[in-house]
Amino acid sequence: MATISLRKGNTRLPPEVNRVLYVRNLPFNISSEEMYDIFGKYGAIRQIRIGTGKDTRGTAFVVYEDIYDAKTAVDHLSGFNVANRYLIVLYYQQAKMSKKFDQKKKEDEIAKMQEKYGVSTKDK
Repeated sequence: MATISLRKGNTRLPPEVNRVLYVRNLPFNISSEEMYDIFGKYGAIRQIRIGTGKDTRGTAFVVYEDIYDAKTAVDHLSGFNVANRYLIVLYYQQAKMSKKFDQKKKEDEIAKMQEKYGVSTKDK
């Protein structure tokens, strides 16, 4: 019922709050139904995407219909224990995600350039 009182008030949410949640530290064998059971308690869910690749296993994106439902889910599920793993629930931030991707891309470019010109940083 905290969400009802939150909606009625003219409260301002922090700028990082949005409808999309990024969930880490999930058990690798968690099913979509279990995800809907866990996150569906806090509001209507539009979409859940569970990572299946080698580098995305144990992560998921959960998209809520309402921003207040997403806020309630973050408040209640951060640190929630699922199959002896504590969930890390964060608001998805496009800028941070693209920054990580760009950093990896730059590191790959540097490695290619070092290989091309025979430069090694291990000598130092």
